[in-house]
Amino acid sequence: MDVVVEGLTYHVDVYGNGFPLVCLHGFTGDVTTWTPFVEDWCKRSKLILPDIIGHGKTESPEEIERYHIESAAYDLNKVLDHLGVHQVDLLGYSMGGRLALTFAILFPERVRKLVLESASPGLLTETERELRRMKDAELAKLIKDHGVQAFVDYWEEIPLFSTMKSLPKSINESIRSQRLNNSAIGLSNSLLGMGTGAQPSWWGRLNELEMDVLLLTGKKDNKFCLLAEKMLKELKNGTWTIFENSGHAIHVEEKEKFGTIVSDFLNT
Repeated sequence: MDVVVEGLTYHVDVYGNGFPLVCLHGFTGDVTTWTPFVEDWCKRSKLILPDIIGHGKTESPEEIERYHIESAAYDLNKVLDHLGVHQVDLLGYSMGGRLALTFAILFPERVRKLVLESASPGLLTETERELRRMKDAELAKLIKDHGVQAFVDYWEEIPLFSTMKSLPKSINESIRSQRLNNSAIGLSNSLLGMGTGAQPSWWGRLNELEMDVLLLTGKKDNKFCLLAEKMLKELKNGTWTIFENSGHAIHVEEKEKFGTIVSDFLNT
């Protein structure tokens, strides 16, 4: 379905019944990220799967301000209002994890349980954020100058996704095909507006979260394991699960185990 928020049309898929579970995909992804889990999860949850601004079938406006992570969180709040849903469980992967955390901090009363897969609260210092903004601006220029395919060619080769190369060719081809369906303006503006350097640092506010929080990381993704270890010390009700055979994209690399652990956490 389409939901219009402040003049921007969001695409949202809704499945099943039960307590609502909102799932937020990562950068270059879309709602199909969660397709392998729909059949099982919708037996116990009402799944709400939005395409984040600039991705999939959701619009990709020119105004970078609409991509700011707080703006995207406020849009999600309006989407839930439109659906008549007050409180949800919230799952986010990578960029979607940063958005999920932002939403939980800004609207804590609306989140019952929070699952963060390979996610970060942002960068601690302004110097770190400025360096990251410069790098993201370079990538945004690559997309604008050379198109989505050239960017996807580059993105597939970054170390963050190196463990994906051991997966069956059909899986990587499917992910590539989905990534190529995104728009150049949507991806470039997402980097500029919602990148890790553009968002506020939430490190100082993690201790405000009262809900149960599950951190998920792949053992082969050392950077995000270190982040999760630090986050766990700040969270009041946090737990952390490490997937031995995964890198960054756990939901792809250890799909069955990921689905089971998320289900167990949400239904206990």
